[in-house]
Amino acid sequence: MEFGVGYFPTHDGLGPGAVARLVEDRGQDALFFAEHTHIPASRLSPWGDGTRELPRKYAHTYDLFVALTAAAEATSRLRVGSGVCLVIERDPIITAKEVASVDHLSGGRLEFGVGAGWNREEMENHGTDPRTRTALLTERVQAMQAIWTQDEASYAGEFVNFDRIWSWPKPVQRPWPPVLLGGGGPTVLDRVLAWADGWFPQWHDKDLFARIAELEARADRPIQVQVLSVPPQAKALEQLAGAGVHRASSWLPSGPRDEVEAGLDKWERAIAEFTGR
Repeated sequence: MEFGVGYFPTHDGLGPGAVARLVEDRGQDALFFAEHTHIPASRLSPWGDGTRELPRKYAHTYDLFVALTAAAEATSRLRVGSGVCLVIERDPIITAKEVASVDHLSGGRLEFGVGAGWNREEMENHGTDPRTRTALLTERVQAMQAIWTQDEASYAGEFVNFDRIWSWPKPVQRPWPPVLLGGGGPTVLDRVLAWADGWFPQWHDKDLFARIAELEARADRPIQVQVLSVPPQAKALEQLAGAGVHRASSWLPSGPRDEVEAGLDKWERAIAEFTGR
């Protein structure tokens, strides 16, 4: 099993390039950046269990693809990815170009985590109806897959329509960078099986291990499972490895270098206890 970390790349914390160099030097396999274009000040959508205040870092992140470019340029081995990209808040033609560009510049090291998000006001500010966000997510991802693989790409759907466009570069990874679908809703596995390359759940998602087993039983092709928000505990890693998870990733704190390193130390101690090294 591989190991990675997640990070909110805030403008007042350790920068994305510096974080990427640090985690590569320390032997991690992957680094995922969170995305929020903004946080509505109304704060109507509850976060988590609804009892805690939303952490400040959510409203202070760099643009996702700017951060990913900095991370890719600062490293040579590390996989860099989105954890997750809120595709329902993005134009698919522009996003397809950004994904392909980062994958090309990194030499094929991008992992494209995608999701529909939880903040209803945030998506509404982008013109997205929360009631149809999962269908919109599907069409936008499928449209991007067409752009990545076709010299003259077209797509016709309910929400996305364009006819015969040219867009280069194409991604280095073929047919495209791994598309990892986040989310724990009741129909998420159906969408993973329909158009994703992997499932990217959170550790705290309901019935995680039963659903991993269900996905394996239903899949007729190789599908990765990567788990985010894993606690820095050897027991958790043992459970994930036993379930056949490809990669476990834990969030690092957003802040100055000493805070980031302290979080990484804790994660590495759990990995060492799990691996016996």
